[in-house]
Amino acid sequence: MKIIALEEHLFPRDILESEGLSLGIPMERRAKELDDLPARLQIMDDAGIDLQILSAVGQFIQELEPQRSISIARQVNDRMAQTVSDHPDRFRAFATLPMADPQGAVVEFRRAIEELGFVGAMIHGQTHGRFLDHPSFQPVLECAEGLGVPIYLHPGLPPSAVREAYFGGLEPAVATLLATGGWGWHAECGMHVLRMIVDGVFERHPALQVIVGHMGEGLPFSLTRADDLLTPMLKGHARSVAETAQRNLHITTCGYTSVAPLQCALTVFGADRIMFSVDYPYSATDKAVGFLNQAPISPADRVKIASGNAQRLLRL
Repeated sequence: MKIIALEEHLFPRDILESEGLSLGIPMERRAKELDDLPARLQIMDDAGIDLQILSAVGQFIQELEPQRSISIARQVNDRMAQTVSDHPDRFRAFATLPMADPQGAVVEFRRAIEELGFVGAMIHGQTHGRFLDHPSFQPVLECAEGLGVPIYLHPGLPPSAVREAYFGGLEPAVATLLATGGWGWHAECGMHVLRMIVDGVFERHPALQVIVGHMGEGLPFSLTRADDLLTPMLKGHARSVAETAQRNLHITTCGYTSVAPLQCALTVFGADRIMFSVDYPYSATDKAVGFLNQAPISPADRVKIASGNAQRLLRL
């Protein structure tokens, strides 16, 4: 069985250091592993992963001033393209976009897909406090839809006002984790998707496909409730909240290795909309692959999640 992992991060340390930048907490804690290619390949071999879809740790790039954001995104994409070129049987890549400049992001998006051969783009949460339903990002969504490639919507660090209101007064290390992978990331990313749905993003861009990680960022568990309350409020929508999510959203197993969330995701979204991911280097590759291999699902569904769905969506 072929295994393709979709949310597998990297960042070239020399670019980071030459630009005087920091990945930001909590990304710094595994920074040395992000560009250790021999170690990455060995871990993939040991676990039985055939292909990683590489993505840069990129929220801080979105938050830079526009020209610098464009320059660094281009450097990072060029380096990822070189990595793919050096190992075409082991890697593909999602583009990093300079979302601080939406028109510049469109130019880089097109270059990454049409010239570098990338399979989509990864966007990290808000950019300067704006979600993807903001009118300024309409050109980026149009670009993704026109190119026929997905956007992987990764969580991002909350704005300072949110951090203070929700996570202030806690011990700093605990607050950071609660604001990110311990809870906050997933709640906000799920809300981000619902904002896009209720604001009509997928009515305007019916072919746009969005991927979210972490077993759906809480959406499988809460979609029925959201649908019941939000759908009656929508005007001019052809589909309900749940129908839109099930048509335009794909989820990955990233960072989740327990049965109950997988069963919920399968019930709500179905096996055709779920793909495998590790979240390298922030989650254990062997544990993720072990869960994939042992999960109580049918052989056909296992193949779909392991690679079949990714091959179809990303046209691999």
